[in-house]
Amino acid sequence: MCIASVGKMVENFEMEVYDPVKGDFGKISLEEVKAKKQWTVLFFYPADFTFICPTELNDLAENHKDLKAAGCEVISVSTDTKFSHLAWQQSEKLLKNVKYLMGADPTAKVSRQFGVYDEATGLALRGTFLINPEGKLVCSEVNFYNVGRNASELLRKVQASVYVSKHTDEVCPANWTEGKKTLKPSAKMVGKVSEAMAA
Repeated sequence: MCIASVGKMVENFEMEVYDPVKGDFGKISLEEVKAKKQWTVLFFYPADFTFICPTELNDLAENHKDLKAAGCEVISVSTDTKFSHLAWQQSEKLLKNVKYLMGADPTAKVSRQFGVYDEATGLALRGTFLINPEGKLVCSEVNFYNVGRNASELLRKVQASVYVSKHTDEVCPANWTEGKKTLKPSAKMVGKVSEAMAA
């Protein structure tokens, strides 16, 4: 198995999931999401019943509606079982608004595929990955255990990625948000990005 890398097509994966909306178990695969022409967000975290993790999943839940509106299937993933996901989601108050799928990767196959599995601990690092509807990995972020992520920045990157997928002659500068100015690279802009941004 090749480790997924930005700009390359991602090999199919399949996971068991806990679906908090249905209150039941199921399965999800990359091929299934691609068939629906959706983007895939994979949000790896170390473990259920830990400390930073519920704050991250709560933050992700607060941005889930907008991520869905951008065309994303959001899947949180850890090496816990689907049963642990169910128990944690139902007992931890910070997870009461989680409506996205919670992927179970107890064999660490998917965590290894994305290069976030820590052999020393048996846990996944805090990895966030965005896969486009064709199956290409377009964004990748990995944090160590002790620093949580910001889901609003994930949303910004998703919206920017969706935008440039539809406007292939444009690029999104730093801090771009929907409605802000983009750039159209050309020979005339070389060394004159400041002027282009001000125009």
